[in-house]
Amino acid sequence: MSIATKFENFCKNIRISTTNTDKVSSRYKAITKRLNKDFWNTESETSNSLYVGSYGRDTDIHVSDIDVIFKIPVSIYEKYNKYSGNWQSALLQAVKKSIESTYRTTDSHGDGQVVAVDFTDGIKFEIVPGVLLKDDKGFFYPDTNMGGSWKITNPQSEIKEIKEKNDTRNSNLKRLCRMIRAWKDNCSVPIGGLLIDTFAYNFLRSWTHKDMSFLYYDWMVRDFFEYLKDQNEEQEYWLAPGSNQRVNRKGKFNYKAKLAYNNILEAIEYESKNMPHSANNKWREVFGSKFTW
Repeated sequence: MSIATKFENFCKNIRISTTNTDKVSSRYKAITKRLNKDFWNTESETSNSLYVGSYGRDTDIHVSDIDVIFKIPVSIYEKYNKYSGNWQSALLQAVKKSIESTYRTTDSHGDGQVVAVDFTDGIKFEIVPGVLLKDDKGFFYPDTNMGGSWKITNPQSEIKEIKEKNDTRNSNLKRLCRMIRAWKDNCSVPIGGLLIDTFAYNFLRSWTHKDMSFLYYDWMVRDFFEYLKDQNEEQEYWLAPGSNQRVNRKGKFNYKAKLAYNNILEAIEYESKNMPHSANNKWREVFGSKFTW
């Protein structure tokens, strides 16, 4: 089996199944419809709601955590802004109460910045109420910690930038993001999804074969892990594509990136010597059991 076919199969294997995306969509629409009815006096299943996080950027390989921002009317913001005390908490409780009208049996709770809805099949929605800033430059969202405050997030620009660059790189950006998530899971690497996407985005900006096909994927992952292992171990944050928000490191990833790089070098050598069994074992050491042939 060619290297191109191996990586094409691998990329298919780590995509979220249609069954799961349909399940997420159904719940997303039900939650959005309920919130729209209570906050906007409409029963739209899609208006005022936005997938964000890895799922929103289409770089995830799981449906365990679904992040959603729900836009609240400015009038609601102004209403709660008149409260004395932690009115951010009061807003989250209002969102929680609304959602519980639809999902009474789930574990719905205010959690500092989100209302989490935990389903019995392991899927969790995290709903963030937000006030849209002028010119769609992001959202104010409430943080109930330390007495309550507003913070700013701009996921729309991250989603847009990842999509645009993926479209000009033969879909290689999102595929690379997903493959690195498979490595993260397989090797228990302490690195967050947005930081993975940031590294993949930065790497492909200058990689020579950024717009090539699956035939180049062994080189792509080899060169990416060389790039990743050489990141400054003392650096605490990087800037996310699109939003330029700080993305903090969660832990040390350089050593495990170096191990992956060395395993990939061996896999490529085995491929060149027509030793597919040995090569496949090395690929699996990096990416796990979903790397099939």
